[in-house]
Amino acid sequence: MLLAIDIGNSQIFYGVFDRQTLRHSWRLATDHTKTTDEYGTAMTSLMRESGIAPRDIQASILSSVVPPVTPTLAAMVETFFHHIPLVVSAHFPFGLTIDYPNVQEIGTDRLVNAAAAFERYRTSLIIVDFGTATTFCTITKDGRYLGGAIAPGLQCSADALHTRTAALPHVDLTCPKSVIGTDTISSVQSGLIFGHAGLVDELVTRIQQETCQQAHVVATGGLATTLAPVSRTIRDIQPLLTLEGLELLFRRQSEGRTSQD
Repeated sequence: MLLAIDIGNSQIFYGVFDRQTLRHSWRLATDHTKTTDEYGTAMTSLMRESGIAPRDIQASILSSVVPPVTPTLAAMVETFFHHIPLVVSAHFPFGLTIDYPNVQEIGTDRLVNAAAAFERYRTSLIIVDFGTATTFCTITKDGRYLGGAIAPGLQCSADALHTRTAALPHVDLTCPKSVIGTDTISSVQSGLIFGHAGLVDELVTRIQQETCQQAHVVATGGLATTLAPVSRTIRDIQPLLTLEGLELLFRRQSEGRTSQD
């Protein structure tokens, strides 16, 4: 079995693949203060509850946008699963032509998503990832990664609204029944949810105009299921896209090593 780990700014999303089938996936909060043992104990405990023992894991791959946490998780894999994980870099076989002056500046999670989405759809794409930041990746129908946009994420906006005001409460990120709120909570939810959907639709529209392509718009990330239903431009939700991309990249790396042997 393959353990795939995506280290994000707010959450660590990880899952176990049996060949190309995702058996289970879990989320943990990203915590810079946690030790190798604390992460390993938490992750293996959740895995055991799903019937997966550490000895079942033969290989691991991880992607990270949090450099201080990367060595901790890599050491965790070595300690608890007894092998060295494959760590995704900007020079992996993503199956794309990356039109970016400095590829090192692109978060590996964005490239992993792009690889998985293009493998699945084989057409022009805009990938919207709803994480700590809301990111947009643009891919042409011939597999060129053009770049994209980065905006504050929905949770970041909610947290900022609460901490920077004296009277506005922290609200659940659920869609209200109406755009016109009838109390403070529903008013804040309306501004956050419908406002963020409007941000997404405007950026998608401008990207479509700039590229002169009606790209297929795919949503992923932890808040995709909240935002996608109120967006006018998102067509598909693929919440497991990053893990699927990690499995794809591991397979490509393994096939490449085998062909060189």
